[in-house]
Amino acid sequence: MRLMKSRTEKLAIVVLAAMGLSIAGPSHARESSGQAQQATASRLIGTIKAIAGNTVTLGTDQGTEISINMQDTTRILRVEPGQKDLSNAVVIHLQDLQVGDRILARGQLSADGKTLAATVIIAIKHADIAEKQQQESQEWQRGVGGLVKSADAANGTVTITMASLGGIKDVVIQTAKDTVVRRYAPDSVQFDKAQVSTLDQIKPGDQLRARGTKSADGNNFAAQEIVSGSFRNIAGTITSIDAAGNTLNVMDLIAKKPVLVKFTADSELRILSPQMAQFIAMRLRAPQGGQQGAHPERASDSGQASGSGNGGMARGGGGRADLQQVLNRLPPSKLTDLQKGQAVMIVSTLGAVPDEVTAITLLGGVEPILEAASQGGQAVTLSPWSFSAPAEEGGNP
Repeated sequence: MRLMKSRTEKLAIVVLAAMGLSIAGPSHARESSGQAQQATASRLIGTIKAIAGNTVTLGTDQGTEISINMQDTTRILRVEPGQKDLSNAVVIHLQDLQVGDRILARGQLSADGKTLAATVIIAIKHADIAEKQQQESQEWQRGVGGLVKSADAANGTVTITMASLGGIKDVVIQTAKDTVVRRYAPDSVQFDKAQVSTLDQIKPGDQLRARGTKSADGNNFAAQEIVSGSFRNIAGTITSIDAAGNTLNVMDLIAKKPVLVKFTADSELRILSPQMAQFIAMRLRAPQGGQQGAHPERASDSGQASGSGNGGMARGGGGRADLQQVLNRLPPSKLTDLQKGQAVMIVSTLGAVPDEVTAITLLGGVEPILEAASQGGQAVTLSPWSFSAPAEEGGNP
């Protein structure tokens, strides 16, 4: 799942919609000649598809295209992502607009609904959205995630168990009144479909990710935003692959039952190299917090992980490497890269049908890891979160 793009663009939609209601506020009263005109004005939100002369082609969020006619009196305001009113809006001109910008257009809609004579345009620049996406992506990556151990809605805290290459630790997530809490819809792998929720909806066994500020020892985390959901983790062996149908069959080693795994455009597939799988297995066999074997920083010496710096071993709280951040740095793979009989770990939706699931993330090449867990090593649970951009945008939550 790609947390950043959908979340930031959804925020832009909300911001623009809210601002559309406040255009006639005290500092911008001139935009309206009265309540009657406000009542009859139409409001459209979408993305600029083309600009020709004084006409802007708007692709609305409802899937239609509208021609926006810019008048000599049309006022164009630029706002930054996240602004909640027009107090810091900047006046710009038609030539400052670009394809890809998000806008709210207000004015008189023609009888056929195909043209709008704009009185006010409120724009969020595409470049500003991309910058905000990158900023939020970095914040999510610096955040924490794991399995929910307990939730105390009365005190505004959630305790999660977080897996790292240095061991298992508990982290207390602390919320405030302005903390955004969201929850994935059943059978959904899209972050933009996550619903506004409350802490009392979070249950033990759920997976949770938070962004915010980590304490110095990594044991506490002040959350700005939380997203949680109920997901299914599967460890098993591939019994068949249908690359054309984007499905594969897996024998669940725990449930001892076959599972049909479906893949969508949002599903992610990554495969560990043998060296990296052995390295992780060795760390899992080590005593919690132990330093048995090679250091994570040396993993890149043998090309065991893609990425830069410390071989993709992003550091978590308390100096421990967050396993999910390690996996996020692996290059994407395809179903055709898998083989029958190969061991895989999958995190998926729960699924309306028990033996059919939709994959969120699949990790291949995990034989050494499953063997280590069966011999008493730390159990590994994949996270459903992804923080990088889609492949066509140069990356990849």
